[in-house]
Amino acid sequence: MSKILVVFGATGQQGGSVANYVLNDPQLSKEFKVRAVTRDPSQPAAQALEQKGAEVVKGDANDKESIKLAVQGAHTVFGITASVFDEHLKTREYAQGKAMADAAVAAGVQYFIFSTLPNATRISGGKFKHAEHFDVKEEIEQYIRSQPIKSAFFAPGLFMQNFSNVMAPLPVGDGTYAISNVATPQTKLPLIDIVADAGKYVGAILAEPDKYEGKLVFAFTSLTSFEEIVKAISKATGKTVKYNQLPVEVFKGFFPPSAADDMIDMFLYYQDFGYYGPQTENLVASAGQNARGKQTTFEEFLDKNPLSLQ
Repeated sequence: MSKILVVFGATGQQGGSVANYVLNDPQLSKEFKVRAVTRDPSQPAAQALEQKGAEVVKGDANDKESIKLAVQGAHTVFGITASVFDEHLKTREYAQGKAMADAAVAAGVQYFIFSTLPNATRISGGKFKHAEHFDVKEEIEQYIRSQPIKSAFFAPGLFMQNFSNVMAPLPVGDGTYAISNVATPQTKLPLIDIVADAGKYVGAILAEPDKYEGKLVFAFTSLTSFEEIVKAISKATGKTVKYNQLPVEVFKGFFPPSAADDMIDMFLYYQDFGYYGPQTENLVASAGQNARGKQTTFEEFLDKNPLSLQ
């Protein structure tokens, strides 16, 4: 009889990648029955998962009762929390993660996999203390580690998908384009095609849970600077794309007040300390070894998901 794998956020980028990977994998699809948790089971992404054999259930990370129902009878849970950039970000998100962990323990779940991030405040010695959506995930990670449940942690890098939307090049007005940010052009980002590759990492944990128990799995394809990113986009699009470093106060104006300090501290933290802290450079060689299958390069991502620069 298949073990139930509960996937929270199953219609999102990370959860969807995990659910689809398991459903499509010859080994894992026999071992696990996917229970996809989503706020709206009627949406097309949820229907697509159901057609592939997943059990789709309604659940909201902010609703403890729906979380309890979602994990009943489950063997393994993949948990992810949602960052909403307002004054309640940390308290709301921590409550989400704690509720998932508490429900899993209460239901007798055997294994919990959580999507985490590094603690920027701690790593920077308090220099960058506003990157709350980073800090809170590490705080949830520590809470899960304190609970009587086996666990492993998936730590994805910066999503390549960001360069198709929130970080996409914008027209300068002279026929060229620019990516603008507060960090230096040399700042390096660990890039991951989260849709194509998240499942490959989480799939590796599911295939060998004992090997990964208690481990932090760093997930990215390459460590790529902003300079290199714009060169790759220029080559892929045939357009001239440059990098534009902005003063803090100018960059701040691009965000609502509730998110500005978080975004500024996040990118300056990348610049000064590295995405995963001082160990970031040393992780390049080993990160891909934990993926179950070939990772997607940034060039391959741009080829599969062409940017429309008008």
